[in-house]
Amino acid sequence: MTRLWDKGAPLDERVLRYTAGEDHALDNRLVAYDVRASIAHAEMLHDAGLVSDADLEAIRNGLNEIAAEHARGEWSVTLDLEDGQTALETLLTKKTGAAGARLHAGRSRNDQVLTALRLYLRDAVEELVEGAHHVAEALEGLAKEQGAIELPGYTHMQQAMPSSVALWARGFAAEIVDDADGLRHAFRRILKNPLGSAAGYGTPNLPVNRDGTRRRLDFPQNHEPVTAVQLSRGKAEAEVLFQVAILMQDLGRLASDLLLFYTREFGFVDLPDAFTTGSSIMPQKRNPDVFELVRGRTATAQACLTEVLGITAKLPSGYQRDLQLIKAPLFRSIDLCGDSLAIMAAAIPQLRFRPERIRMDADIHAAAEANALVAKEGIPFREAYRRVGQKLRED
Repeated sequence: MTRLWDKGAPLDERVLRYTAGEDHALDNRLVAYDVRASIAHAEMLHDAGLVSDADLEAIRNGLNEIAAEHARGEWSVTLDLEDGQTALETLLTKKTGAAGARLHAGRSRNDQVLTALRLYLRDAVEELVEGAHHVAEALEGLAKEQGAIELPGYTHMQQAMPSSVALWARGFAAEIVDDADGLRHAFRRILKNPLGSAAGYGTPNLPVNRDGTRRRLDFPQNHEPVTAVQLSRGKAEAEVLFQVAILMQDLGRLASDLLLFYTREFGFVDLPDAFTTGSSIMPQKRNPDVFELVRGRTATAQACLTEVLGITAKLPSGYQRDLQLIKAPLFRSIDLCGDSLAIMAAAIPQLRFRPERIRMDADIHAAAEANALVAKEGIPFREAYRRVGQKLRED
């Protein structure tokens, strides 16, 4: 097939495989967003007098048909199509002829794919925020149902002060809600319209109205100046990935607690068979694999962030093909976080704490005793600390 940039010279197929990589497959996620942005761009070109009424209708109808066909699984972006942008223009031109060929005026694949990515990230972030709130709600439900059960609070892996299921669960819930708020901070970079920046230097000699696409796509502002757009590549993505890594870290710490509580030595909590797996050799075993994998995938989230930061580090200004490589770690991290949130929200309501197995050390109230001396006798805390410590040693 003829590619958008083709000038007639033959291309070694190894070059196509290497440069396209997995980009064509990844772009299937962006087709619906690319269609929406392309329609907005066509309408802006129509307003500028660059596309006729008939051509606009043909472009709009053609793109909507292509999107519906993709959603039904009737086509996908394949290697011969190179990427999603080439696929859309090729399919549209087949459907509409010259009308489809007019669509690329005033834009580049660079601002086209970035616009689709930002539209996708708006939805992806909101879905992760919703998933985080579901986990927090599950923890709050656990606190309400079993919150009165006493738990030892640990420091340095030793019993330190009394706690409870409610305090334990609500501590994690509060941090996960905070993580959800952190995810939304990435909107400050996501909600900037890149369309009209083209390859990074605007659209000379064409009356492109960037506010026209901005309004149609619900971007609060244009990304200005046009030279900043390619410099911004990877920043919104890295900010999302940072917040995902923080959220996954909290899920991993929650999972780590439950793994400890589930050991026979602790026995603080029971997990249902539906959320554990078995051993291929030991008949007695039920394995808490879900929580182990949530804990382990924290490393994947951190690695995805590091990969994106590494790709963009020390790039010169303007578009570089390296930027294409951001999609894979971005999508991988978003997917694993969404899956982890869903499984944790489903598993948490199934937890059953076992108060008969929870033993509190005899000296776990030592800090409270020192505080009581301060309040009752008005002595300095250090003196109260010394007295309680001495009494415990004598006992």
